[in-house]
Amino acid sequence: MSKLSQKIAQAPNQPGCYLFKNKAAKVIYIGKAKDIRKRVKSYFKKDIIDHKTKEMVSRISGVEFIVTDNEVEALLLEAQLIRRHQPKYNIDLKGGRRYAYIKVTNEELPRLQVTRQVKRGDKVFGPFTSGAARFQLVSLANRLFKLHVGGPKPKLIDGFWHYRTMSVPFVNKISKEEYFDNLEKVKLLLKGETKDLLAQLKEEMRKFSAEKKYELAKLRRDAVIALESLAEKQKVELKKSYDQDVINFVELPNKFVVQLFNINKGVISGRKEFALKSLVGKNQGSKLADFLSQYYYANDVPQEVVVSTKPSDKKLLEEYLSQLAKRQVRITIPQKGDKQKLLALVKKNLQVSLQVGNSSLLELQEKLHLPKFPNVIECFDVSNLGDTGVVGSMVYSKDGQPDKNNYRRFKIKTFKGQSDFAAMREIVYRRYFRLKVENRDLPDLIMVDGGKPQLSAALKALAELGLSISVIALAKKEEEIYLAFTKYPVSLPKKSAALKMLQKIRNEAHRFAINYQKLLRKKRDFK
Repeated sequence: MSKLSQKIAQAPNQPGCYLFKNKAAKVIYIGKAKDIRKRVKSYFKKDIIDHKTKEMVSRISGVEFIVTDNEVEALLLEAQLIRRHQPKYNIDLKGGRRYAYIKVTNEELPRLQVTRQVKRGDKVFGPFTSGAARFQLVSLANRLFKLHVGGPKPKLIDGFWHYRTMSVPFVNKISKEEYFDNLEKVKLLLKGETKDLLAQLKEEMRKFSAEKKYELAKLRRDAVIALESLAEKQKVELKKSYDQDVINFVELPNKFVVQLFNINKGVISGRKEFALKSLVGKNQGSKLADFLSQYYYANDVPQEVVVSTKPSDKKLLEEYLSQLAKRQVRITIPQKGDKQKLLALVKKNLQVSLQVGNSSLLELQEKLHLPKFPNVIECFDVSNLGDTGVVGSMVYSKDGQPDKNNYRRFKIKTFKGQSDFAAMREIVYRRYFRLKVENRDLPDLIMVDGGKPQLSAALKALAELGLSISVIALAKKEEEIYLAFTKYPVSLPKKSAALKMLQKIRNEAHRFAINYQKLLRKKRDFK
């Protein structure tokens, strides 16, 4: 028995975390489990299909276990270990675009800094998608409340701090108590709570004016004017008394793309996107759960997380998030209403942010309810001149783009005469019989030029081969799409990017078949 097998056999039947290591003793994957031994053994079964899991398992040379008292502790420990070790096969939270935050530094005299790297425990405000809005807020806060802006180290002289500011006078003199009072006002400004801040400043303005401290009263008046101007630009109606994050995703062949909207009391205040490498051998629910556990370990947790799909171990995850936030957190999967509309909005933004090809393919998957993302599409067409010259073509599309190296041409061999049904059945059968024998990858979607008869021919060929692949037919006259298990065809809008892509692929298959037919006719005429 190898050392690895012996170690696995000794794994505890308790909740906790397991750490897989490679030959160099580097941690390559970290997982959690209710029963460590049972979960670790499952990786080494012979019937594992997922190639990424196989690749990871082939690199495992060692394993470590850390036992916890319960599953929530295991989840917390897993997040902590993943952050520390950054294993190759775990989730990698690298955003498609990293937004900036305004951070209050942890110094004796705190300052405002712009940061894109947020660590747990940092006091940040944002994110800010607009650099202009971010600059305006920082500049306004520093100018109105005379915060320390860097430069020479602040000096404490006779109980007063002396430090550099960005407005005249460039060196300010203030007590620590007064400085932190101003800092609290700045935090209200950064939170967008200008109503409370304005009330506070107006009260101070009246007080200083009554005490004949006109200079201080003028400073408060200037601040009020500036904030009222800002409020006009940022005027919003607060509809909710709590915060939400709305999260949706798409699963592409090589990555899991997540988009998150921060909803601050009913107002969209920020957006983040993460393009994650597909997680090892996991379904959508597990991938979403992994994202949530890792993302919120390093970011603020709202009162409600709205998601499109139920994450694995939902109750466990809610308990984990509640422990992080130190208050009750709920995960919601809405089926209708405003929250469902927000999920649709996030999905729409995801489609816009994806590349054009991916966006069209995503629309196609959703409109036709395809089980797989149609990254690879193979399209067949039959061309003939009467009873002679019957030929077939197949064009290959990947990522929405043609790949001419994988185009194929067919001479009809099994019958003589004219039968589009028989010709389609033959070329589809020959194509996938060969792929099956050679154990090569099958396409995600097959498209045939024609209507119900051509669709039936393709399905019959696949049934004879014992293969299950999604098949559609695109009819030229009305540009309707026929599906295998629906009675009536589907019509996509004429301006639909998905329909235009299918038309382009179908027309290419037709062009390729016609050119092959012309080539054969030329050879025949020459003879």
